[in-house]
Amino acid sequence: MTAWYQNDRDIAWTCAPPSGDALAFHRGLDGYLPTPLVDLPALAVELGVGQVLAKDESSRLGLPAFKALGASWAVHRALRDRTDDEPVTVVTATDGNHGRAVARFARLLGHRASIVVPPGVTSTAVDAIRGEGAEVTAVEGSYDDAVAAAARLADDIGGVLVQDTAWDGYEEIPRWIVEGYATLFAEADEQLRERGLGVPDLVLVPTGVGSLLQAALSHYRGTGARTRVVSVEPEAAACIAPSLAAGRPVTVPTGTTVMAGLNCGTPSSLAWPFVEHGLDAAVAVSEEADVRAAHDLAALGVRAGPCGAAPLAAARLALTGEGSTERRTHLGVGPESLVLLVVTEGSQANPVPALPA
Repeated sequence: MTAWYQNDRDIAWTCAPPSGDALAFHRGLDGYLPTPLVDLPALAVELGVGQVLAKDESSRLGLPAFKALGASWAVHRALRDRTDDEPVTVVTATDGNHGRAVARFARLLGHRASIVVPPGVTSTAVDAIRGEGAEVTAVEGSYDDAVAAAARLADDIGGVLVQDTAWDGYEEIPRWIVEGYATLFAEADEQLRERGLGVPDLVLVPTGVGSLLQAALSHYRGTGARTRVVSVEPEAAACIAPSLAAGRPVTVPTGTTVMAGLNCGTPSSLAWPFVEHGLDAAVAVSEEADVRAAHDLAALGVRAGPCGAAPLAAARLALTGEGSTERRTHLGVGPESLVLLVVTEGSQANPVPALPA
């Protein structure tokens, strides 16, 4: 297992920036507010940088994770042009937060939801999905197996599949999900400007199939920002570094991880070109490092779930300790740098285990 993978990307590569349509949609939703950007000076001292900020997604549109952004926009787009007034069933596979968000926004639009979960999804997450009125089906195998089962179910019942990963022939709805996630980074830019700050020098992004990572890369590469972007995965399901090494998306076996929402072994086909050309590095973090990061963030007032704490664990690995001089040089990080941690979920979404004795 390689904890750090340096991607020597083409710094001249760019892409089209997000359209902003999803941001306008989100601003029109009941209860919309930008999530907080929390200053963490103690971590800046620890990491040897000028400033560390956490984009805290522990409460987003009434849900405890950023997934509400992609699900709300994708469900809206997928259902808005239907001419049939009959309710439909919206189907997806999930490691937790995405399924709950899809169920919530399907219900708000008067539709049903059927959610497929693989092993490892916590009972807390399953209960929350059922609390949205959704039917939950558990399947054996990996997250990839759950995705395949959800696609079959949608076909069998004539439902609408709203999946957050893409494959050949299924790309439109995952693209809408990525567009929804772009709101997070547009908000962060605006919040930084309000504080008289520029764009981040380094952004660390929790990565499952890569849709949030794609949103980050399309935002920063599309706007020509100098920002370095790092993907963060659990050691038990780290597919980004092997894919970069192979020069193509590869599937890795997945194990059990407290970072259930990142327990994905195959990158989204839609995200892959952005990852290959736009990513600066990939980091895989251990369970122990992640749990410690979650407890440390909680002590600083940020109630991160295990997935949300992963960027701090990755920042520690990348910026401190043996070999960090070379890693910091690659990332362009110095004593004045601004580091953004994308805290994707709150601990109310997925509880954090106790620290080892």
